Order: sequence, then C-alpha cells, then structure tokens
Amino acid sequence: MVYEKEDPSFAANQGKYCGIFICWLLGNGCLFGFNSMLTIEDYYIYLFPKYHPTRVVTLTYQPFVLATTTIFTYHEAKVNTRLRNLAGYTLFLLSSFAAIILDVATSGRGGMAPFIGICIIAAAFGVADGHVQGGMTGDLSLMCPEFIQSFFAGLAASGAITSALRLVTKAAFENSRDGLRKGAMLFTSISCFFELLCVLLYAFIFPKLPIVKYYRSKAASEGSLTVTADLAAKSPKSNGTSEEDPACVERLSTKQLLLQNIDYALDMFLIYILTLSIFPGFLAEDTGSHSLGSWYALVLIASYNVWDLIGRYVPLIEQIKLRSRKGLLVAVVSRLLLIPAFYYTAKYGDQGWMIMLTSFLGLSNGYLTVCVLTEAPKGYKGPEQNALGNLLVLCLLGGIFCGAVLDWVWLIGKGW
Repeated sequence: MVYEKEDPSFAANQGKYCGIFICWLLGNGCLFGFNSMLTIEDYYIYLFPKYHPTRVVTLTYQPFVLATTTIFTYHEAKVNTRLRNLAGYTLFLLSSFAAIILDVATSGRGGMAPFIGICIIAAAFGVADGHVQGGMTGDLSLMCPEFIQSFFAGLAASGAITSALRLVTKAAFENSRDGLRKGAMLFTSISCFFELLCVLLYAFIFPKLPIVKYYRSKAASEGSLTVTADLAAKSPKSNGTSEEDPACVERLSTKQLLLQNIDYALDMFLIYILTLSIFPGFLAEDTGSHSLGSWYALVLIASYNVWDLIGRYVPLIEQIKLRSRKGLLVAVVSRLLLIPAFYYTAKYGDQGWMIMLTSFLGLSNGYLTVCVLTEAPKGYKGPEQNALGNLLVLCLLGGIFCGAVLDWVWLIGKGW
C-alpha cells in the first residue's frame, strides 16, 4: 500500500479542496461541448428551420451515449478507467473542433448535407459522453462524496455557463452582419479550449493529488482492477497491484448490485425521463410567442440550467438533504405532475409562470440527482462502488434517451 507509513486520515484529506475544484471542472467538460450545440439552437433553427434541429440533435446523441455506456457497464470490472476517460475527453475536444470546421467548410449555409454533418458530430459527442460520464462516476464513487457531488454540480454548471456565454455572444453580435453565426462560432471555440483543459487536468494533475492516490490505493486493496493505470500514472514505481488478502477481491456481481439498488436505479431513470421530455425541445419550440421574442427560449434554457446548478449544491446543507430511500422515490414520482403543469401553462399561462416552472424543473432535477448518487454507494467496497456508479449512470442515460423520444409527443397535432 502506498500510505502504509502515513497517517490514513491525513492522506484521505490532503488535496481535498483542489480535488473538488478539479472534479467540478471535469464535470463541466463532460457536457460543455454538447451543451454548446444545444445552446446555439437559435443558430441551428435559423440554418435548418424544417428539420427540428433541437429535437433531432438530442435524439441523435442519445442512442450513442446509451450504447457506449451499456458496453462499458457490462465490462466495467476489466476496463482501464484512465484510458476510458482520457479517450472520452479527447473525443469531446475533436468533436467541438469538427463543429467549427464544418461551419467554415460550408460557409454557414443550411441544407441536408450540413445537417447530417451536425448529426454525426452529435453522435461523436454521445460516444465521448458514454466514455466519460460513467467512467468518472464510477471512479469518483470510490472516493469521498464531495467529489461526486462536485462532478455532477460541474455537469449542471456546464449548462449554466454555456447559457450565460450564449446570451453574451448573442448580445455582442446581435446588430452586426452575420452576427448569429459569429456568436455561435466564438462560443464553439471557447468549448474547444475548455475540453483541452479537461484533458490536461485529468491526465497530469488529478491522479497526483494525495487524496486521489489514497482512495485509489484503497480500492486496489479491495480488489479493484479499474484503477491500475491510474496508480501507475501517479508513480512510475507503482505497478498498481494489490498486496492485500485475496479474499478481499470477492465482490457482489453487477446483477446483485442492481437488485439491491433497484429503487435508486428507478429514481435515476424517472428523474431524467421527465426532465428530457420537457427540456430542451419543448422549451425551445412549444411555448408560444411572448414579449421576449427570440430571447424567450434562451431565457428558459438559462433558467433551467442555473436552477439545476443550484439544486446540486442544496444537498451540501445536511439538514435538508433527503436520505430516505422511500422519500427519494416519492419525491421522484411526484415530479410527474410537472407534465400537465407545463402543458396548461404553455397553453394558458404567461411567460412568468413558464419561467417559474422551468426553474423548479431544474432545481428538483439537480437536487434529487445528487441525493441519489451520494447515498447509493455508501456501505460498499471500492469495486462495488465503481460498478454501482456505472449502473446508475446507465439508468440516468436510459431515462434521458426515453425522455428525448417522448419529447416528440408534444408535436402531435401540430402538422409535422
């Protein structure tokens, strides 16, 4: 063991706050690229008005992220987590760069061929997310709960930051010639830079933090095979092998973990099937015309993203964190009432009510996500926590995919 001569309590806390910040940045990078595509939806609607780009891009992305995550979840015990996550962040970088190249090559023109190119880039984002989101969640499930909370807060922050940047770039170029395109391309360039930062952070900084070394060594001693490359990366002299009793290698199977945590899995699925059946497609296309004009959809998406971010920090207040398994399930199921609420608000309400409902959708999404993901791994050994983290992300992504499909139901009766 790496820390056999050190005080374990010291090793388990050294570099903790730096690790929390890096986890936040890595969570940001996990969705920054794809959120960039969603947030410049006003540009894509202008280029491809007949193709419902917001819905099609989301629906193209989902099968690839779900299939990739399913494969990795099935083989998680043997996967090199370090290479998995690095491959994912690198693919995020290349996909963001490809979006810029495509726009330059087509001179910002619409049509079927550029739209197919956008869909291919969305699929690449899906493959990258399938690498990173499950891999990082499983990896961080081995460590302190603050890391996974910060990572998922970063996921939400990517939406809030992209929305804020999009509002700024839209305002900056609104009155200039070809302003919509200039703002979108500046925005995508920022995304490229951020993805490069994530690659460097995960490759060279994160594995060298003392707290990360401690938890990965602890996981290796409990039989985890997924951390060997990370242990080797932190120290050339470390081969990442465990010197503990072989009996410690025994662990619950993925099926046993799923059966023991079926309520948590259902929570994750229902949280995201509801959210994605409303966000972003319904908010972007089906909320009518209001005084905010072309800014209305951007304001709604920004409201969701900001409150989703806030919701992911609320569980840090111990007194209001929901820990009861039954309580979590009841709270998740009760969110289904938001579907008729959104329907009637879009039909009869004004923009103030819609902004309030969208904010509550984001707040409840972030709060419940963090509550489930920080409570579920407690009481398990490192390899089991890694497997459970992958399982819960698979359920999350399954909910996102089904929600993106159900989002098309809002178009029934609208002549498309």
